[in-house]
Amino acid sequence: MDRLSNTVRPYAWGSTTAIPALLGIAPTGEPQAEMWMGAHPGAPSRIARPKSATESADATTPAERPLTDVIAADPEGELGAATVARFGPRLPFLLKLLAAASPLSLQVHPDLDQARKGYADEEAQGVPIDAPHRTYKDANHKPELICALTAFDGLCGFRRPTEAADAMEVLGVDSLKPYVDLLRAHPEEAALREVLTAILGADPAEMADTVAEAAAACERLGGAHAPYARIAHNYPGDPGVLAAMLLNYVQLQPGEALFLGAGVPHAYLDGLGVEIMANSDNVLRCGLTPKHIDVPELLRIVRFEATEPGVLRPEASPSGEERYETPVDEFALSRYTLASGAAPAELTAPTPQILLCTAGTVRVGEIDLTPGQSVYVPAAEAVEATGPGTLFRATVAG
Repeated sequence: MDRLSNTVRPYAWGSTTAIPALLGIAPTGEPQAEMWMGAHPGAPSRIARPKSATESADATTPAERPLTDVIAADPEGELGAATVARFGPRLPFLLKLLAAASPLSLQVHPDLDQARKGYADEEAQGVPIDAPHRTYKDANHKPELICALTAFDGLCGFRRPTEAADAMEVLGVDSLKPYVDLLRAHPEEAALREVLTAILGADPAEMADTVAEAAAACERLGGAHAPYARIAHNYPGDPGVLAAMLLNYVQLQPGEALFLGAGVPHAYLDGLGVEIMANSDNVLRCGLTPKHIDVPELLRIVRFEATEPGVLRPEASPSGEERYETPVDEFALSRYTLASGAAPAELTAPTPQILLCTAGTVRVGEIDLTPGQSVYVPAAEAVEATGPGTLFRATVAG
């Protein structure tokens, strides 16, 4: 197994303190939004594994290598034959620490068929992969799971149209009345579709005025409206503020999680969590962003149905593994709370793993991990862990 050196992404919405506090290091003053653990080509983890027996015999420490290169050199040896047969010669998941101090973009992800078709269409059109208006960066879907390490706020899925209408109507903003009427007059799917379409297609200047009035009313009312005032403070005049009022507001406590499937609009607002996802960059944005919004494609991908957020809590097994159950094949996330002096947790698996310490000190094999540190374990590598501490285990669903 190998200790991972990981990249921290400095997105503007990131907390300046949460990830440094977990790592026990001084803040830099810059936002530290996401720490990536895995083999995503955009920021692969690095390991100090020798390339050859000659380098291994050298007395000096071998140079760090991207995990992408290590896997590419021996896919079956690193991932296991079954994982390669199912997903190809790449690690099918990406693990992150995510630290939000302000809202992320309101977004949705395609399903696998939509991603494959969208990617093929943009490739055929010759749209550069790094073009600002490019929607599909790869041919994969992007289901994801976020597990809270601290109190964590987010938006997840549409609420019932009548609830959204009530939330808008009480603001007393005249320009919101057409949306309120649509939400009350039509069946669920049509109501949600028509209102989101109207919000995203409205005149920008008029929308900015409406959002400003709505934000002032949310600030005045407080309570259940306070999150939307906070969102508007970060994105003044953005139509995504009104789109956010169509969604369920969710507060997770540490250890609780949310699963985000295809077509479900969502946004993370505030907090520190462990996030795992299929290895993809495909995001269609609905608002709360200066980035490109492809409205026709977005409306094709979004599932216009009211849903309950479905907060997940881990299911314990006799082995001590607490697993977050999700309906996807690319990843599985679980947690171990390891007591001092307890028998080692047996973690050997036929699939590749990334193990992340989030509390205490965990010994994995011969490697000691403190909060925020992680290791990569190739398929079938024998591994045990002892505490005291908390360890998250990311692997491929069995």
